[in-house]
Amino acid sequence: MSKIFEVSNLKKSFGGLTVTDNVSMGLAKGDRVALIGPNGAGKTTFVNLVTGHLRPDSGGVFLDNENITSVNAISRVRKGLVRSFQITRLFRDMTPEEHIALALLQVEGKARYIFGNYRRMSHIMDEIYEILSTLGLQTLARIKVANLAYGQQRLLEIALALALRPKVLLLDEPAAGVPQSETGRIEDALASLPEDLSVLMIEHDMDLVFRFASRVIVLAAGAVIFDGSPEDVVNNARVRVAYLGSYAQ
Repeated sequence: MSKIFEVSNLKKSFGGLTVTDNVSMGLAKGDRVALIGPNGAGKTTFVNLVTGHLRPDSGGVFLDNENITSVNAISRVRKGLVRSFQITRLFRDMTPEEHIALALLQVEGKARYIFGNYRRMSHIMDEIYEILSTLGLQTLARIKVANLAYGQQRLLEIALALALRPKVLLLDEPAAGVPQSETGRIEDALASLPEDLSVLMIEHDMDLVFRFASRVIVLAAGAVIFDGSPEDVVNNARVRVAYLGSYAQ
């Protein structure tokens, strides 16, 4: 199957320290892949390289068969490579409806209309509520973010990413900071993502990884040490030593 997203021999060093060591991986359309690894494995640097916030020393990043290695971060988003963040970056005095409207209008080059009556734009309103419904947020559409629970704010982060119409979605620890009682909402939201959307999720919660991913990639010391099924990852000796520890025993 052809890959919609591919990283080839990506390398990055800071001084004499190599933090991304010849990393290669790919996602086909609709893939659900989890990227895991111990603290200091190089996951954050890898994501920053992929999203254009850092330039690699060598190697390439490809989206839909286009080399985007030299493309800036904003242009990568416009091309369909979208990231959600580990920490919420929302406007507390805006509603979910307003957040999604702003994202959709930005995609269409009409962000100025957020200050007018975007509710008269039927196609924008239809898409806003389709996205919010996907994430189970439609009943909270006109409540200020300041009044939403943290788990609901994390869902809104994912909704915002969807509003940017991604081809590939990078989820940076979508359940981080969410109380255990609310993680089910995150899992339900992940299960409801469009089937043709390719998703790479960076996550520490191994239970969530095993329920979400059809494939797991493990980084350690900046290098890929495993790329395979969730069933096989717990039986891999290198992964046990580098990351899973007692979880796999």
